[in-house]
Order: sequence, then structure tokens, then C-alpha cells
Amino acid sequence: MAGRRALAVSLVIVIASMLILFTAPSSYFVGATFVSTSCMVGAAYVQRAPGTRKVRLKSVALGVVSAALLYGVFYGGAFLISTYHPFGITSESESSIYSLISSPGNPVYLQAAVLLFDSAGYESFFRGVLQKRLRPRFGVMAAPAVASLDAFLHVATLNPLWVGATFVTDLLWGVNYHFGGTQESFTSHFVWDIAIFILRPIR
Repeated sequence: MAGRRALAVSLVIVIASMLILFTAPSSYFVGATFVSTSCMVGAAYVQRAPGTRKVRLKSVALGVVSAALLYGVFYGGAFLISTYHPFGITSESESSIYSLISSPGNPVYLQAAVLLFDSAGYESFFRGVLQKRLRPRFGVMAAPAVASLDAFLHVATLNPLWVGATFVTDLLWGVNYHFGGTQESFTSHFVWDIAIFILRPIR
């Protein structure tokens, strides 16, 4: 019971921090991201989500490969959006997301730092805590369940593209975690973040 109570409290704190992040003025986004993802890491620590100390090269390599594949999916998605504008969605929806982090006002080291916290926070809590809890009962289907929760929370951004993108990315990282563990999902998350926000944003 105490474990469930701690999980419930952790979940409330993380959700509250995410809602503040998504509804705060864009000028506070970077700072709010550090706060929210720190809550995730702290919650994972309280839940004793274990980390992997030994680097597994196979997991890292598979994480890089999956990040590349995910980047390709988003590249193709961006082309379809700019060409067909499904549901009235335009490339401006993408630009509004990228500008929150890859703004000229944010130096590269700050962008990299916030993306590191983003990857560590989401993977430690959403995969390392929530998906781990659901996996004994639901197996690999825990991945879409957790992805759906995260996507639902992103509804607060009022950006349907962000909601859809969250589900797609979380689904892949959930599969990474299920079959390869935290190192694989974290590597994929961080490499994809760096690629799409810093190295070559998709406009």
C-alpha cells in the first residue's frame, strides 16, 4: 500500500509539473522543463527505478539506429504535412514546437542540457517507473498505454501535432525499453532530441 501511495503522489507531482510546463508562457519553457524533468528524475529515484551502470554497446547502438529511423519517420511526416495539411495542420505547428528550445536566444549548451534532462526525466519515470509497473500484467502493450498517457497530458499544449508526435515517439521508446532496457530507450530519446532540435530541425 505504501508503494502505491508513493507512486500516486509521484504521479500527481509529475503531472502537475507537466501541466505548468505546457501552460506557462513560452519564455519560461526551458526553465520549466528543467523543473518538470527534475521532478520526474526525483520521482523515479523515490520509486527506486534502477539505472544501468555498465554501458552496453549493443543497447547504445540500437538506440542510435532507432533514433535515426524515428527521425526518418518525422522527416516523411513533415513532408506530408507541408503538402496535404491534414486536419488543417501546417508546418507552423512544427516551428512553434522547435522554437521553444532551438531559439537563437538559447545557446547550444543550454539546448543540449535541457534535452539531456528531457531524455533522462521521461525515460526514468515514464519508462523506468510507469511502464515497468505495467509490464508484468500487460507485457509489450504497456508501451502504448504509457504513450497514451503522455500524449493525453500534451493535450494541454493545444497543439495536435505535438500530441500525435508524443504518442509516436513514446511508443517507439516504450518498445526500446521493453526489449532493450533503459539504456536503449534513453539513447534513442537523447540522440533523436539532439538531431531534431539542434543538428537538423525539420521545418
